[in-house]
Amino acid sequence: MNSHASIHHVELWLPDLNSQLPAWGWLFGELGWEPYQRWDGGRSWRADDGSYVVIEESPDLDQETFRRTRPGINHLAVAADREVVDRIVREGARHGWRLLFGDRHPYAGGQQHYAAYLENDHGFEMEIVAAETDNT
Repeated sequence: MNSHASIHHVELWLPDLNSQLPAWGWLFGELGWEPYQRWDGGRSWRADDGSYVVIEESPDLDQETFRRTRPGINHLAVAADREVVDRIVREGARHGWRLLFGDRHPYAGGQQHYAAYLENDHGFEMEIVAAETDNT
């Protein structure tokens, strides 16, 4: 495995940034990510490894509604401790995130894949995966 290959950042263009900030800010805070950058029309949060996620409402945004089933990004998956996954599931609905595949949670991705699949009010899916060491 190439130890130099990693995700530097991911940038998500979202409609109506102000209405989405509370949900994203809460989620990244629960993951332990720190606010990183702030500007008119955008914010970012950085993980401990230095990678970061940007959410931005760009003036170049095509105003069609986001649908994860269209070509492009389907969802973003991040790793967390199992207790963080569970806390996010317990508290997520109060912060704009609903649990997907609830009948199969937390093993909707298979018996060796402890994860929460969440969707926000704008249709964006986040997968919060328990670190492999937590699955033993």
